[in-house]
Amino acid sequence: MITPSSNTQSNAQGSFGAVLQQARKNKQVTLEAAAAELFILKRHLEALESENFAELPQAAFARGFAINYAKYLGLDSAKIASSFDAAYPNELKAKSASNIDTPLRPMGTLQRDTHNRIRFNPLLIIGVIGLIILAVFLFRMVSNASKENTQEPVSAVEDMSAIEQAQGAAINSGVGASGSALNLGDAATTATLNLVLTSDAVVSITDSSGNSLISGSQSAGNYDLSGMPPFNVQIDNIDNVSLMLNQQPVALDTYATDKQATFELAP
Repeated sequence: MITPSSNTQSNAQGSFGAVLQQARKNKQVTLEAAAAELFILKRHLEALESENFAELPQAAFARGFAINYAKYLGLDSAKIASSFDAAYPNELKAKSASNIDTPLRPMGTLQRDTHNRIRFNPLLIIGVIGLIILAVFLFRMVSNASKENTQEPVSAVEDMSAIEQAQGAAINSGVGASGSALNLGDAATTATLNLVLTSDAVVSITDSSGNSLISGSQSAGNYDLSGMPPFNVQIDNIDNVSLMLNQQPVALDTYATDKQATFELAP
């Protein structure tokens, strides 16, 4: 376990973790209540109070957690940030700066513990919707055939092969808004992202196959990316970033907490 011992002597403002913990106790707030209010995982708040930096995400995001926590507790966030910077281990700073080829670890922001949450398999949902679309298509074919020729037995429609029915469903999967959005052919297509940075920012984007499209501290500029949606996006300061998905602007402020955003993005 990495400890902040190498920087403790230079931290003239004392232990920021102890200050956070004492302020929380004075406010009579539990870690669970603070985590629910801040949308920060309980284990990350515990790591801040114990200054266990190895259990925190990359420095830029961990520092943001400390600032948000200080504001919530009514402390001077600038002093807490300064104490955090002084206490943060140099070896972790070097590791964070050099680790640009791999996605960031899960942040905890905008996430809750999932032990009480029901998970759904996206492929299962797509399969169920596909069956519904196929059923609607077959029902309409039967209805239209019955109206056009009342003397023809409905069994003529039922005699269609499974391959012909599947081909018909694929051609007519655009029936209704939901059918068009969930065309089975679209599941294998890629999406494009246009990222514009007006100033330096820490940005990480990975696609659904686990490929890292961009990661770490980036300089100002225009970045064109492509991959398989949905995308996992993490941004440390949305004021310096604008994002477009398939030429459509993404409202980053709807995902942000104190200018930081971690979210999943799909067409």
